[in-house]
Amino acid sequence: MTDGGPKQNSEAWITGIGIVSSLGEGLDAHWDALQAGTVNVDAATFAPYVVHPIAPLNFDKQIPKKGDQRQMEAWQRIGTYAAGLALDSAGIKGNAEILGRTDMIVAAGGGERDLAVDSGILNAKVQGNAAPNFLNERLMSDLRPTLFLAQLSNLLAGNISIVHGVTGSSRTFMGEEAAGVDAVRIALARIASGQSDIALVGGAHNGERKDLLMLYEFGDFNLKDKFAPVWSRGPSGGFALGSGGAFLVIESRKHAEARGAKPYAKLSRVNADRARRKDKGAIAATLASLWKDTGAGTENVAIITGATGAEPATAEEKSFLDTHKTVPVRATGTRFGHTVEAQFPLGIALAALSLSKASLFPPAESSSLEIAMTAAPTQIVVVGTGHWRGEGMALVEAV
Repeated sequence: MTDGGPKQNSEAWITGIGIVSSLGEGLDAHWDALQAGTVNVDAATFAPYVVHPIAPLNFDKQIPKKGDQRQMEAWQRIGTYAAGLALDSAGIKGNAEILGRTDMIVAAGGGERDLAVDSGILNAKVQGNAAPNFLNERLMSDLRPTLFLAQLSNLLAGNISIVHGVTGSSRTFMGEEAAGVDAVRIALARIASGQSDIALVGGAHNGERKDLLMLYEFGDFNLKDKFAPVWSRGPSGGFALGSGGAFLVIESRKHAEARGAKPYAKLSRVNADRARRKDKGAIAATLASLWKDTGAGTENVAIITGATGAEPATAEEKSFLDTHKTVPVRATGTRFGHTVEAQFPLGIALAALSLSKASLFPPAESSSLEIAMTAAPTQIVVVGTGHWRGEGMALVEAV
């Protein structure tokens, strides 16, 4: 198990939050949608697969240059937009002195393929119109010079740097849900050890992709035909991919106080592990161990989980959650869909927002897990269980 807890007596504050999703953009829109129980799904466009489409965005507001927008695919535009919202929220947008030493840690997938190019090459091959040098010619003429087949994962960080001027150190993690866990874990560890004063951390995902839906269908992971809340999907399970981005500005308390920044919440602990999933009960046991290491209390505690709905991971996670029956649980997958790399940062963002509001948003469904919470939460544990591998847990506390 990897440990992201502070090694010194220093606090890491969450001072900026940027969210875009199927529910809208920004904190107010998301809080209102959560209070109203809004769920936006599309079961027709990619039928039989269910997706949570990104809400309409005016990208000009965060990516003013059309040229910058044109050279990004959707996942990069979503992420760059969310990052800009986080910088605005933290009050450091356009502050060259701070941005010049702001670390950036991004969780990203493998980038988007150019389906038009792929289709053209495959059709020519099937029709017998592919000369020996055909593939090389098409790749050289049809794709952007900086890319090959799919966009590179670190292009999101690069575009955030170009558009928003974030020019400190940069790291990109790959590895589906676990990448999101490690991005936040490393940010906390660096700040706690004094290696970093401030960091921009998060991820983005475009779930409205035929190629991605096809890949996940090979593993029978997609939710099909009809939407259902995460805890109601039954043994066949499946996730509804969601489009969205979530970024956080995390900084040391000393740094935040020096510039007069107010925190949404305190990030106290982030731990990660990887269960041997061939062993029945391994996920539940790993989550129980992670819970113990978070140091969460027993009163005024809530859980926000990125449970996917995919089986058997979700059933095992539920067996762990059932051991904490008095703790209210909220599954982001029901409201936002599964945003893969961005799911854990999204959970952290919603936890910090809830703590700043001194209120946990209402349940998304009637279940033994999603119970009402009338008291103001003082601690929220964020759980991330990968659909295929990897587990993580964070403790977010009120300030």
